[in-house]
Amino acid sequence: MRMKLFFYFLFTCICYSSFAQQRNIDSLKRNTDSSLNEVVVTAFQSKVRWKDAPVSVAVIMQKDLQNISNTSLLPAINAVTGVRMEERSPGSYRLSIRGSTLRSPFGVRNVKIYWNDIPLTDGGGNTYLNLIDVNQLTGAEIIKGPSASMYGAGTGGVLLLKSSQPFLPSFSNSFNASVSGGSFNLLNEQTGFTHQQNNFTTSMQQSHLQSDGYRQQSAMRKDVVKWDGSLQLKDQQLNFIFFYTDLFYQTPGGLTKAQMFQDPQLARPAAGSIPGAVQQQAAIYNKTLFGGLNHQYKISESFSTETSLMLNHTSFTNPFITNYENRDETNAAVRTKIIFHKKISAIDFQWITGGEWLYNHSRIDDYTNQNGYAGTLQLKDDVYANQWFGFSQVQINYERWTLNAGISLNNQMMHYKRLTDVNTNYVNTNNQNVITPRIALLYKINQHISLYSLAAKGFSPPSLAEVHPQDRIFHSELQPEYGWNLETAIKGDILNHRLQFDFALYDFELKDAIVIRNNAQGAQYFVNAGSASEKGIELWVKYNLINQPNNFLKVIDVWSSYTYQPYYFNSYVQGTNNYAGNAVTGVPKNNLVTGIDAATKNNFYLNIQYTQTSSLPLDDANDEFTSVSHLLQLKLGKHLTMHKTLVHVFAGADNLLNEVYSLGNDINAVAKRFYNPAAGRNYYVGVSLKL
Repeated sequence: MRMKLFFYFLFTCICYSSFAQQRNIDSLKRNTDSSLNEVVVTAFQSKVRWKDAPVSVAVIMQKDLQNISNTSLLPAINAVTGVRMEERSPGSYRLSIRGSTLRSPFGVRNVKIYWNDIPLTDGGGNTYLNLIDVNQLTGAEIIKGPSASMYGAGTGGVLLLKSSQPFLPSFSNSFNASVSGGSFNLLNEQTGFTHQQNNFTTSMQQSHLQSDGYRQQSAMRKDVVKWDGSLQLKDQQLNFIFFYTDLFYQTPGGLTKAQMFQDPQLARPAAGSIPGAVQQQAAIYNKTLFGGLNHQYKISESFSTETSLMLNHTSFTNPFITNYENRDETNAAVRTKIIFHKKISAIDFQWITGGEWLYNHSRIDDYTNQNGYAGTLQLKDDVYANQWFGFSQVQINYERWTLNAGISLNNQMMHYKRLTDVNTNYVNTNNQNVITPRIALLYKINQHISLYSLAAKGFSPPSLAEVHPQDRIFHSELQPEYGWNLETAIKGDILNHRLQFDFALYDFELKDAIVIRNNAQGAQYFVNAGSASEKGIELWVKYNLINQPNNFLKVIDVWSSYTYQPYYFNSYVQGTNNYAGNAVTGVPKNNLVTGIDAATKNNFYLNIQYTQTSSLPLDDANDEFTSVSHLLQLKLGKHLTMHKTLVHVFAGADNLLNEVYSLGNDINAVAKRFYNPAAGRNYYVGVSLKL
């Protein structure tokens, strides 16, 4: 009944819009200018144009988010070279930057994430990226590779999410609502209110997303309420974010290759004495309340400060195949910077010094899983995790040269106690006073092209989920991974800005790499795996084939991103097995994403995205590889007005080639249950209103 009402509402809006008188007003026109030339990059506090930033950074703009399905960030992020976002089941995401998924069976680790400069990553090294609603974002930046100095420990990279609204010279209120639906009983609904004026903006948004899922035991539901805004005073600005997310998604589990091709909709079946995912009602329940503040204060013409505070609480429940876990998490963070900026003749000088502290307290209760319900208590754990770092960074711009150099001092501490064990004390792990430098030098060949080189040390301590994994053993022996990244790149535009490009070469030599293993019961744990050589090539190009605002077909952009990652283990001995020379697990050697973005004078648009991913090894022994996958996605829409209301009608399709493939693999899985089949050919359609 719910879906019938939705399609009736959608059909009414489309029919009404077909008879409405279209008016060409500025607020209706879709921004088809895809140029990055004037986009200001905020990574490393640089605040320069994309091509002038001495860092490998990709920019995802609001129009890029409009080009994809409004249920997930995945297509937009996967269009970025060197970045791979995976979905093991609806709602369960992994994010890999330059191969960092090696140590992440689920969730986001080894990648720092900030939202409007407020930390989302907790003191345990984990980020619940699936709590975010893509419709509530206005863009993002992705920093690739070790990002020492301003962002502390990490060998993967940094994701900077943005949702700020601009101040306006006059008072403005707007309301928005959207609804979409599609295959597998997909229903996605959002409403929102935004107020803007010369010194204050605020936005209140609500969203609901649900789906029955493609596979057995893969239904999901997510409800989000968010309030954010900015207040500007004479010399100060206060930004804030508050949100509450109630997330539920089922976890169907991995299949063998034979099971996947026989029935890709199957959930993990029972095997011997181990029950299946359906019987155990395997799922994740996550309820998180998050609050964050960011304060900016301009002390003088040269000095300013910026401070962020974060506090959140998560209630996490996971009926798993072999156990039932309840986790109660409290997180806090403080991030502060003192900024000195002065122009002296032809020199633009900036010096930033600051620090960040992340805190996590987790109470973890583990029970037997009695068909989806908590059974006998197995253990109770009490864990405290803290990370902090101090940093200092200098950036100097002189004529055609830009120097960016920084250093950070990193510390991580964990305190753990098993409350169900009698007469035990807290066990401590410490990784203290690790210094990570970074230096980058950029030269502007001319006004259109820049060349840069950088060297950065990466240091990534094990996360709480790795020190305290599914096998319920506290692995205090686990060591941080580290290494140096050397990189050089050229980027810019030619042919009167019509051709934009970004070409990068890097060499990251990783030591003590953290990799996943599975015990006989299928429970995951982690070990240090010697060293790995991670050399790669990243190429992104976009060509403006047509740019004729007065013609019917006014814009056609053709773009492509290519990633080459021939990673291999330098040294890796596990028991009697020597994996030296093997390809690094879970990383495809080649990945190609190509797209076409087109728009017409009467505000129709079409976006097509094709992804080809080469085979990748599923275990450290390289005994099994995935097949090459081909993914074709499409979105078609139209913008128009109806009685001063902006209307956006859209439809799209995913996996048009109906490939049987796994979008998220369980690497090193027991009994070769590597595969989590993605949905076959599926469709969606929707409408959004703004007034």
